[in-house]
Amino acid sequence: MTTSDTAVPDPSPEQAALFARVRRMMLIAGLTTALAICAVLIAVGYRLFKSEGRAAEPVVDVTATLPKGAKIVSTGVAGDRLVITLDVGGATEIRTFDAHSLRPVGTLKFANEP
Repeated sequence: MTTSDTAVPDPSPEQAALFARVRRMMLIAGLTTALAICAVLIAVGYRLFKSEGRAAEPVVDVTATLPKGAKIVSTGVAGDRLVITLDVGGATEIRTFDAHSLRPVGTLKFANEP
């Protein structure tokens, strides 16, 4: 035995159990991290693959006519729908359009009770 060699004693049974538990916890943490990274990569790949199909769709130009005196109060997007809130002579109206084709999907009119 040379002077640079040091004697390492064997771990006690309690220490061996602790080392085994730490290894198990590190394995679980590593596998969980790997699973999370895979999930993120799959989600990003799905989004990229899904957006490629929409890029080939033709551009649609639509002119929507509003009732005389109507004002656009707000606009928004809900899923695949474009939502426009109008003020038509003091009455509120919500019109929805398909976000891809810009075709009207529905109209919701509000009226005051008599």
